Amino acid sequence: MRSFPLQIVTADGLAFDGQAESISVRAAGGDMCVQAGHCDYVTVLGMGQARLIVDGKVRTAACIGGMLAVADGKVRLVPTTFEWAEDIDRERAKSALERAEAKLADASLSKEEHRLAESAKRRAQVRLSIPQA
Repeated sequence: MRSFPLQIVTADGLAFDGQAESISVRAAGGDMCVQAGHCDYVTVLGMGQARLIVDGKVRTAACIGGMLAVADGKVRLVPTTFEWAEDIDRERAKSALERAEAKLADASLSKEEHRLAESAKRRAQVRLSIPQA
């Protein structure tokens, strides 16, 4: 399978820099996959699983927010949060999910507090949905 140059750049630094055969992510409009030869494209990322194929091997990660750009055959993923499956602290994610659900049970939350708690719940759910490495 043909490959293309891919960089995954986070606030913490470079999470990946090399050749990839494909990358699948959750974009704002739904799931999408980029392979070699993809047209130039820019999109906002949603919350979901990133699935990267390198040398025929699949790696998965939690990918939350940010953007993906394809230009001149090169792909750059700039997520707000990116955690490889093997780096996800599942116990921490479970605790975050429980805290968010408890907060959402509070009927006195403001709209903003409710939105923030829903977002925290969704981030925890995404992390827990990633297959363990």
